[in-house]
Amino acid sequence: MIAKTIAEYQAEGRSPEILFWVGCAGSFDARAQKVTRTVCEILTHAGVEFAILGNEERCTGDPARRAGNEFLFQMTAAMNIETLNMYGVKKIVAACPHCFNTLKNEYPVLGGHYEVVHHTQLINDLIVNGKLKIKEGGDFKGQRITYHDSCYLGRANGVYEAPRALLEALDVELVEMKRSRKNGLCCGAGGAQMWKEDEPGDKRINLERVEEALGTAPAAIAANCPFCITMLQDGLKAKAQNEHVPVYDLSEMVLSNLA
Repeated sequence: MIAKTIAEYQAEGRSPEILFWVGCAGSFDARAQKVTRTVCEILTHAGVEFAILGNEERCTGDPARRAGNEFLFQMTAAMNIETLNMYGVKKIVAACPHCFNTLKNEYPVLGGHYEVVHHTQLINDLIVNGKLKIKEGGDFKGQRITYHDSCYLGRANGVYEAPRALLEALDVELVEMKRSRKNGLCCGAGGAQMWKEDEPGDKRINLERVEEALGTAPAAIAANCPFCITMLQDGLKAKAQNEHVPVYDLSEMVLSNLA
């Protein structure tokens, strides 16, 4: 499906209800692109008027700031804020916790004041408000699913309940890992680690996390972040379990079970 840009909305003299911030991963990574399409389909199904920035969207600057390039971060953020403010954007949904955290907590200091929600929060609200309905006896009913708390959604922003509410709506058997919620273990991609070589050590952190996940004997692993999905899938491949234990974004699980 093709999402309309906010420029196209304004050319029609209209403003969308919400702006979907696609993010770098959601734009360029093949696996994350599937999540981008999924979120668009869910919003369309719920009757939510949304737009994207399209070619006017730049990286939020999160990787630059985490890597220590503050100048690049502020330059990138300033350009994004100028674009968002020009279009009068009020509410943003992001499917990437890194984008979510930066837009929500770091842009206000630079003049970017928006209501920012993560896609799991928005989808849960749509279910609670009756705009989305989950079918009875769906694909995941009764399945053992373990859920990975991403750092920037969990510990950084305290969002633990909305993702788990989606799993409850899907009627899965949620099996928590030993390290979850505020004690959740990073997948290894946060803090710009996605873009650099591993530091010396005995084991890659994504292997540690995957071993913990496999210890719950799950039918699948649920996640909420494109970087987490990549790291978890790589860990499962290293363990030769990628054919047996799929990794889903929560939105993908919801879309396949909409009534």
